[in-house]
Amino acid sequence: MGVLRETLDGGAAELGIKIEQDQLDLFEEFYQMVIVTNKNINLTTIIDEKEFAIKHLIDSLTCLQAVYIKRGAGVLDVGAGAGFPGIPLVICRPDLVLTMIEATEKRVKFLKKVISGLGLKDVEAVHTRAENFGRKKNLREKYDLVVSRAVAPLAVLAEYCLPPLRTRGVFIAMKGLHVKEEIKTAQNALDILGGVVKETVNIKLPGLGDERNLVVISKAKATPDAYPRRAGIPAKKPL
Repeated sequence: MGVLRETLDGGAAELGIKIEQDQLDLFEEFYQMVIVTNKNINLTTIIDEKEFAIKHLIDSLTCLQAVYIKRGAGVLDVGAGAGFPGIPLVICRPDLVLTMIEATEKRVKFLKKVISGLGLKDVEAVHTRAENFGRKKNLREKYDLVVSRAVAPLAVLAEYCLPPLRTRGVFIAMKGLHVKEEIKTAQNALDILGGVVKETVNIKLPGLGDERNLVVISKAKATPDAYPRRAGIPAKKPL
């Protein structure tokens, strides 16, 4: 068993997640696609197999430990980048219906190659900004789960992620160590947009001990039509 497979298999088991052999094959293929493409497009600085397995793949799978995700749930990955956490989630949970949105066109082309190359079903990658996506009426209040990793401060992220989330749906903001102040600063935005912080799940990544905090936010009421504001405004003037 190679380093990536061994690290991923053991680390996921520590989180209580069983990965099948055919899924490990897909993870290895995904890793190789990232490494090859990374030579021409900046996808990640983490290329070591063990580090990649822990800091990208297992880190993405912590979402499965943080909340219960029903079968066939509609999942939106905001600012998907190279496909984290979306691709690992859907490899482990092929029943999910996944949409990944990303503002950089080269990364979207890569994600489409991954979807095709791995034969992933009910998965799409869309080239758009989160603000524009969230303003489309047919996409508002649509998704059961919205996830985002390393994209923006929570006050800004809430305006990207809550409009497409259905009422009583869940938004997971994947954060590092210093999250208490971020939650405090985001309180006004959450109040306006209909989000309520239910809990912060603290997880130590197997193998490294790095801490992660997953902020679990429930949507208590519909987001007012005025939000998200036009592209660029949420980041410049957080609520």
